[in-house]
Amino acid sequence: MSATKKSFKTMTAGQIVLSVIKYTVLLALAVVALVPFVWMISSSLKTSVDVFSIPMKWIPEEFHWENYSLIWERVPLMAYFKNTAVLAIIVTFMQILTSSFAAYAFAKMSFKGRDLLFMCYIGTIAVPWQAYMVPQFIMMRSIGLYDTIWALVVLQSFTAFGVFLMRQFYLGIPNDLSEAARIDGLSEYGIWARIILPLAKPAIATLCIFTFVNTWNDYMGPMIYLTTDIRKTIQVGLRRFIQAYSADYNLIMAASLCSLIPVSVVFLFLQRYFIEGIATTGMKG
Repeated sequence: MSATKKSFKTMTAGQIVLSVIKYTVLLALAVVALVPFVWMISSSLKTSVDVFSIPMKWIPEEFHWENYSLIWERVPLMAYFKNTAVLAIIVTFMQILTSSFAAYAFAKMSFKGRDLLFMCYIGTIAVPWQAYMVPQFIMMRSIGLYDTIWALVVLQSFTAFGVFLMRQFYLGIPNDLSEAARIDGLSEYGIWARIILPLAKPAIATLCIFTFVNTWNDYMGPMIYLTTDIRKTIQVGLRRFIQAYSADYNLIMAASLCSLIPVSVVFLFLQRYFIEGIATTGMKG
């Protein structure tokens, strides 16, 4: 608090006015971004008739908590949540493992053609998924993984974006640490596990959030590879729920709100490392 007071004392009148305007604009943008979520929460506690009532009532006259119990009875949401959680956790773990390991080779090891190989690998980010969607589907079906979550696990366990993100962070770790560990007799696996990974927590948290959120919100992948209803994920399940109960907006909002909880929990738990990772990734030390 004292440091804040001192900083205000050193600011000119123009700087103070500029800061007030800046924070006012940011606060207004935050309110605008939160309005849809507030409306979702409010609608999930109303009846379907009251959702679009005019004038709009942000606080329901009567809270219908039973909406949150009805959604589990209409469709197998619990199975959808379980399938999505298993898929998201496995894919997140595999991407962190493969990306951090490959990034170590590209950032801390010297071998012929390293930079060219890295550029070619990163270049695959520019190729749209629709360009190789059909060959992937044929391959997964030919090896017997169609209609299983393992098809999605195999396809999503490796990511060029994750390798790029981790490599950029690894470049900021001094090479002297790796060289000293090699002199002490530590293997490359040991350097990666004991020295690099503990220092890369912000980058790992950032990749964890990106991967978990993208996997949890993925719609096209599960829609293509999963046909059995009991094996579908939450996004496909929500679509089915909307099609079956298109008039019950209160139940749709309740189900959608429940689907946001795991993503919100993961982000809140890792946000400190996430902000640090975004701020430091790409800075070479």
